[in-house]
Amino acid sequence: MGNTQVRTRGLAARAGGWSARHRWAAVGIWVLFVVLAMGLGSAAGRVDVDQSDQLKGETHTAATIIDDAGIEEPASETVLIQAKDGSVKATDGAFRAAVADVVEAVQGTGEVTGVTSPYDTHTVSRDGRSALVRFDLRGDAETSADRIEPVLEAVAGVQEEHDAVRIEEIGGASMQKQYADAFGDDFRQAEYSAVPVALGILLIAFGALVAALLPVALAITAIMATMGLMGLVSHLQPMSDTANSVMLLVGMAVGVDYCLFYLRREREEREAGRDADTALRIAAATSGRAVIVSGVTVCVAMAGMLFTGLAEFEAMGLASLMVVAVAMVGSVTVLPALLSLLGRRVEKGRIPFLGRRRRNGNGDSRFWSAVLRGVLARPLVSAVVAGGALLAVAAPALGMKTQQLTLDQEFGDSLPMVQTYNRVNDAFPGGSEPAQVVVKARDINAPEVRQALAGFRQRAIASGASRGPVDVKLYDAQNVALVSVPLVGGSDMDQATRSLEKLRDEVRPATLGKVAGVQAPVTGQVAGNHDFNDQLMGSVVPVFVFVVVFAFLLMLLSFRSLTVAITSIVLNLLSVAAAYGILVAVFQHGWGASLVGAEGVGAVVTWLPLFLFVILFGLSMDYHVFVVSRIREARMRGRTTKDAIRHGVVTTAGVVTSAAVIMVAVFAIFGTLSMQSMKQMGVGLAAAVLIDATVIRGVLLPAVMALLGERNWYLPRWLHRLPDLTHDEAPEAGTAPVPDRGERLTV
Repeated sequence: MGNTQVRTRGLAARAGGWSARHRWAAVGIWVLFVVLAMGLGSAAGRVDVDQSDQLKGETHTAATIIDDAGIEEPASETVLIQAKDGSVKATDGAFRAAVADVVEAVQGTGEVTGVTSPYDTHTVSRDGRSALVRFDLRGDAETSADRIEPVLEAVAGVQEEHDAVRIEEIGGASMQKQYADAFGDDFRQAEYSAVPVALGILLIAFGALVAALLPVALAITAIMATMGLMGLVSHLQPMSDTANSVMLLVGMAVGVDYCLFYLRREREEREAGRDADTALRIAAATSGRAVIVSGVTVCVAMAGMLFTGLAEFEAMGLASLMVVAVAMVGSVTVLPALLSLLGRRVEKGRIPFLGRRRRNGNGDSRFWSAVLRGVLARPLVSAVVAGGALLAVAAPALGMKTQQLTLDQEFGDSLPMVQTYNRVNDAFPGGSEPAQVVVKARDINAPEVRQALAGFRQRAIASGASRGPVDVKLYDAQNVALVSVPLVGGSDMDQATRSLEKLRDEVRPATLGKVAGVQAPVTGQVAGNHDFNDQLMGSVVPVFVFVVVFAFLLMLLSFRSLTVAITSIVLNLLSVAAAYGILVAVFQHGWGASLVGAEGVGAVVTWLPLFLFVILFGLSMDYHVFVVSRIREARMRGRTTKDAIRHGVVTTAGVVTSAAVIMVAVFAIFGTLSMQSMKQMGVGLAAAVLIDATVIRGVLLPAVMALLGERNWYLPRWLHRLPDLTHDEAPEAGTAPVPDRGERLTV
């Protein structure tokens, strides 16, 4: 095909045209932006989410009282001394000697304070086989894991001297250290391996080193700039390590995707005979526009997390939104400049045997051409089979059970602390994760307050919510008391939650609630999980409505078709539902769980369904916008609807497949981690992207569009006044444009 005069309009076309004309300026501005963002972010420092801001409700109130009172709770540790068999009791001399040696050993480290003997605090189990030595670590609780090693070594030394009893330490600091030792390198390796995996797949896709490096370079620079911006923004909206990891995942995915869309279209136009400038202008007007539509839609989806009211979700949503926006801007500005600078040199570094892609004479994918022939020949059968299969996959989601995973669910038997945690809970139900009542009074030593505290201790045990011991720690100067209540249920979250509700709804109103001016919010691990679940469930509807409504409006404005907007939403929801079904089948019902190392989990982690909905709904729009844009473009150039569908799907199949393989590979890396919550996230994302890029975009979308025919482009007359966000392009040689039948259908 020879060159034709190309008429373009729109933001993407103008941005690409300016960048191509001012190549060095565009590259320089981008580099300056990345350097400035990183420098300013590093100078400002990152403010992380504070515990008192994590949740609303009682958990937030309790944390606020403690912060306002200036109480700095130290990191607490517990040493379990337990008979290995029934021959030794806590009253025996050998057992007492082990307890005494533990007390002496931990005190001798100089790192602890407030060491208590189980014989003084009555922390001996009912069967007399177990006892707890408790103490606090000196210094800041947040850095306690850095100072716990000498204490752990001291306890291990005592164990070597006492064979008859089991001596194990557990607590916040020791658990954090074990976690960091076991999984810190695991996480870093997963994050670092994302880049070489993406580069390797791109080398296969493009067959040239320079072309493969461009998407990775864009993604990395977008991520670097966003990390700097996160530091600046964190002074308004605190960030977190979790938000940083999610940002890296999303940034790598969309950064590579957007560059792929642009680069593949520019290369395709050059292969079709266009000169370099014309090819770049077409890529800017078509793929560039698809990038902007997709990017804005993804940003809207990520913004849905801001409606949860949960600080961690807000941080993840804002970080993801920023990296998508940065990658989108980079794709339509610096990328055209780089392509203009490189010209044909983008094909440098050809890889032997990969230089020739297996395509037919029209540049279409052979595999998807064969699939499309069958789909378009029998669209109704294809739609019913593909839709039915996805509904069958989604069916298990109807019985989804969500919960915050307990330690043994999260880590299984991979860490020694899991066994210790279970032993402590078996011997002292709720002892490893007690509820904490933060009592604030005008005078904490007033007779009625002291009487209410005593009544609370007695009633907590009498009600069956706790088996004791209930400890009270007074802070006279601050008029605050901290009451520690081991909950009946221990690691059984359902039973522990019922015990918590008894404390809140029965015990507290009957005691502390009767004293005027007393605040007594109940917090702790179980309370935090309960409050988190309640707040998360309350945010599902507003987040769902926000994401779906705004995505629908964006698709309506971008394609000026009510049908396309509706089918886009339905297909994306079906993709998300299928991902939910896979999660429930694998992690809740255990079908194929051994293949991913997820035996015995029995539930989906609470935060994942909403997180997956937002992330997947956004990422699914990448493929959908790209494919439908190409279909609509072909239709407006004069092709029949079926031919436009075939052309749009097969010509985008290569880039969609490459992008999907990269996403699946990156997400699957996180599916190999030992933490079940991260494994669930990785498997859910990988499965959903795979389904979306194959069954949805390759079968169901073309089948549905073929069945709808010209109704795909239906727009009611009362919506004709909507802004026209489409782009124009001259028709292909040898085809005639579609005649005007009412609504002007410019692409």
